[in-house]
Amino acid sequence: MRSRTFKLLLLPAFLGIPAFALAQTASAPAASAPATQAQIAALQQAVQNAQSAGDNAWMLVSAALVLLMTGPGLALFYGGLVRKKNILATMMQSFAMMGLVTILWAVVGYSLAFGHGNSFIGGFEHLFLRGVGLAPNTDYAPTIPEQTYMIYQLMFAIITPALITGAFAERMKFSAMAVFLSLWSLLVYSPMAHMVWGVGGLLNATGGHFPSLDFAGGTVVHVTSGVSALVTCIYLGKRIGYPQTNMPPHSMVLSFIGACLLWVGWFGFNAGSALAASPLATSAFVNTHFAAAAAALGWTVAEWIHNGKPTALGAISGAVAGLVAITPASGFVQPFAALAIGLVAGIFCSFMVFAVKSRLGYDDSLDAFGVHGAGGTLGALLTGLFATRAINAAFGKDVPTGAIDGHWGQMLNQFAGVAVAWTISIIGTLVLLFVVDKVIGLRVSPDQEAAGLDLSQHGEEGYDLNS
Repeated sequence: MRSRTFKLLLLPAFLGIPAFALAQTASAPAASAPATQAQIAALQQAVQNAQSAGDNAWMLVSAALVLLMTGPGLALFYGGLVRKKNILATMMQSFAMMGLVTILWAVVGYSLAFGHGNSFIGGFEHLFLRGVGLAPNTDYAPTIPEQTYMIYQLMFAIITPALITGAFAERMKFSAMAVFLSLWSLLVYSPMAHMVWGVGGLLNATGGHFPSLDFAGGTVVHVTSGVSALVTCIYLGKRIGYPQTNMPPHSMVLSFIGACLLWVGWFGFNAGSALAASPLATSAFVNTHFAAAAAALGWTVAEWIHNGKPTALGAISGAVAGLVAITPASGFVQPFAALAIGLVAGIFCSFMVFAVKSRLGYDDSLDAFGVHGAGGTLGALLTGLFATRAINAAFGKDVPTGAIDGHWGQMLNQFAGVAVAWTISIIGTLVLLFVVDKVIGLRVSPDQEAAGLDLSQHGEEGYDLNS
């Protein structure tokens, strides 16, 4: 017994703890315990504040990157692809969306997309941004202010209708464009955003009737805009002289710069959709870059075989096709799956532009459907194939995510998401085109089209060749 007691007395010395420290600890008043708890609570709060600051900084940068995609990215990309008499009018269409959609989003668009409503559309709880403050909305992003989330989602709402303008370039009235795309953003985009990303949405991955995986907008952004673009260009009819008259891009330099800005901005588009500065954002960032590179290669090789020469237009179109296709999958797949998605998208979208468009004869001026509609549909379906819980356990830690995990039923959910996006885009776009056409008319006159939209719609020219 004495030996055991002696060993216990010597234990502090072996552990390197002075005996007097033990004595002080033993005699310390009980009042020190609350102080320790307060320190732990303060430390936890400091950690939470640091995480919130980091996440918020990344999301504000991501919002700026997505806006960069519209202006100057898309404006330059589309502007360089049209004839020089239409460059300002084409760029103005993207710029107009930056202004008009922002106002509509603040008034009612955000509420329709992310307010509590039914399976198809949100309600009016956030009308005029009521209740959208600097505290997080835990339904969507628990570590950033809801205003940050709101402004980030606004940038998606801006670029989506702007993408449609590529299909009707060089022949729609500016007034008709403004009314049509403003209504489209409320009646097509907002419902689709709610169905996929909104709480209680029909296609929401967590709780929807058809849980569709769409990390950053394959169906919400690209399928809706691309299919609506196809409907619009068919409804409007072909440009005067198409396809007999050659209508090449007037400045591939501008389009090249625009495409590179789109590539850079897309990191905010996809990696930002992680809604935090997290490993998931890294995964989406890597996948975005890999898919763009693979698609540029795929399109270039396909064009090289088809036409005998690789072109700059083909390379940048391929890169955009890869960025489109990886968008829904960016936060769900492994890097080599991203390479595969990009490569397939580059080849497939080039086929849609070279073969299908020529065979069917529709005048999709800047190939909005061939790249965004076709690429977005392909990407949404391949998301269901390659999604893995190793990257994103969307349905639970031990629940397979996509077909590669053994959940082949996810392919049906992806088909459902694509079908809904195609349906709402076709019906909504046709109705809106018909109404706007009857009220103010959609198309410029033949004389105005011949003179160019810069002069006929805006009274100015992009290039003063006499100065």
